[in-house]
Amino acid sequence: MFSGIIECTSAIIKVRAEGELIHLTIRKPLFFDDLSVGDSVSVNGVCLTVEKFDDSAMEFSLGPETLQITGWNLDNLAHRTVNLERALAVNSRLHGHWVTGHIDEVCQVLETKKVDESLYIRASLSENTHKYVWKKGSVTLNGVSLTVNEVTEDWFSVWLIPETLKVTNLGKVQDKTVLNLEYDLMARGIVNCFLKGLTPYTSLDEVMVPSPSQGPAKRKEPHA
Repeated sequence: MFSGIIECTSAIIKVRAEGELIHLTIRKPLFFDDLSVGDSVSVNGVCLTVEKFDDSAMEFSLGPETLQITGWNLDNLAHRTVNLERALAVNSRLHGHWVTGHIDEVCQVLETKKVDESLYIRASLSENTHKYVWKKGSVTLNGVSLTVNEVTEDWFSVWLIPETLKVTNLGKVQDKTVLNLEYDLMARGIVNCFLKGLTPYTSLDEVMVPSPSQGPAKRKEPHA
């Protein structure tokens, strides 16, 4: 689990294919001094597992599902600069929002506009996904937690402050740049509950949990 507050950017220094996998080697930031094999690191918003590391580099593997959703391949990964964030510690402050590192899809930048030291980005939404994106809600672009400024059925917009532009790779985006998009975890959960027909009375053990206006709960009797 991550917060969407990027710690730094770093360069991909090696990519190689092995069967359906791609192995990725990224230059290790000096202050990533608490890593262990098996740790999770957000790489451009994708939760990856540390498989090997030394003082100068970290190695990860990308599986078919990740490659399919992100569109990553040997050619477009080579020499790329990526956003990095280590997994949250339990005792950390949450400065962004809950980010899983499970990318939902990619989106394309439709428009950018520089205003003073801030950057406006308008990006595409695929069909029927606007229900997960709410005005003043949260989205994650390349691992960066951002607040939604506007949203329609086809696109949404965000504003990036100078600190975000300095620390992340979003300051380099242009029209038609492709970004990794993760919807807000709570938005996904709420929408999926409605889509599945779940109600305030639904729970795993069939104990009804009413809303405050619906009075005391009643337990469903088990079927004979």
